[in-house]
Amino acid sequence: MLLRMRFNSSNISIKRRAPVGATDFLRRDDKMAALLPAIERMAALQKDCAAALPSMFKYCEIIAFEAGQLTLSLPNASLAAKLKQQLPKLQETLARRGWKVDGVKLKVQMTKPAEIKEQMRSLSLTEAAVTAFDELGHTLEDTPQNATLIAALKAMVAKRRTT
Repeated sequence: MLLRMRFNSSNISIKRRAPVGATDFLRRDDKMAALLPAIERMAALQKDCAAALPSMFKYCEIIAFEAGQLTLSLPNASLAAKLKQQLPKLQETLARRGWKVDGVKLKVQMTKPAEIKEQMRSLSLTEAAVTAFDELGHTLEDTPQNATLIAALKAMVAKRRTT
């Protein structure tokens, strides 16, 4: 004999669970909990490095820190060359904060997308300029050679007038 069960919102209670943080998740499992001190140590070191050289560490990450050897990942060679000049300052700052860094190794590898390019600025035209381009589009001779230019002028004027 089969019993049909009907489910609707009145007879199903849904418990809303609070979001679990990464550290809470790691603490729940014994094997993962063993990693937590190492993760916290690396996060603190990354934070101290970023405080020492904020403009450089926007794109850098710490790969390893073992036996006083700090290994950093950089997205390109030019940034590595710049950071190489700043290593004494970095080591001195880390020493003052309690980190014993005997040496620093740099590895060039793409870890984060580096958006180092400057944003292009958009050019704006005055209403007089837009009107002048509109008049030019209307006064040009309608020939096959001018057809593309006239279409481009009309499209630009239409775009500028709608914004």
